[in-house]
Amino acid sequence: MKNILKRIKKKVFSNTLESEFQKISYSQSGEDLIVKYIFENLNIKNPTYIDIGAHHPYYISNTALFYQNGSIGINIEPDPTLFKAFIKERKKDVNVNIGIGNKNEELDFYIISSTTLNTFSKEEAYNYQKEGNYTIKSIEKIKVRTLSNVINEFSNGIFPQFLSIDAEGIDELIIKSIDFDKNFPIVICIETISFSNSGNGLKNKELIKYIEQKGYLLYADTNINSIFVRESLWRR
Repeated sequence: MKNILKRIKKKVFSNTLESEFQKISYSQSGEDLIVKYIFENLNIKNPTYIDIGAHHPYYISNTALFYQNGSIGINIEPDPTLFKAFIKERKKDVNVNIGIGNKNEELDFYIISSTTLNTFSKEEAYNYQKEGNYTIKSIEKIKVRTLSNVINEFSNGIFPQFLSIDAEGIDELIIKSIDFDKNFPIVICIETISFSNSGNGLKNKELIKYIEQKGYLLYADTNINSIFVRESLWRR
């Protein structure tokens, strides 16, 4: 009987420790925990965010953890079908069913058989087909707006503190539309590797260098995504 009680106590104690120290991540490779650590060290408890190419409220989301912890932000998801989940699950956020581009217009949006690969880039869409396992299911006309236009309308002209970008082929276009001298995020998480089924994706070193030159420190890299923090704030 004593041995049974000891085992029960040990199990209860073990479960308590697990509950106290476990960390939940929704990102593809733990990016949200890295970003959370950065903001905690900057004494920012509930950072605002803008998630471009948000895809899903929780699945491989870089912002779900922050939402659950009390942050609010803007989710940009151009796929009309995927967008419905944000209306249901992220009611406190601003959810916008558009794409981001370098001007306000309407563009072809390629719906891929794996929706994580949906893209406004015709080149990227046909590259996915060349990989052999993906098809273009449909091409939809979707409204596109500039990032500055969205921030002016939905964030009172103030850039959210955390920028997450997964825009499949147009990430660089979005980054280069930002005026980093006037209005910018504190932390950026952006996909910096080209898609490859074989694991031979190429790292976009020029994009990484560009962001660093705009005043950011490359804090972490998960191979798929690079995470940057505003250097002047981190090294104060």
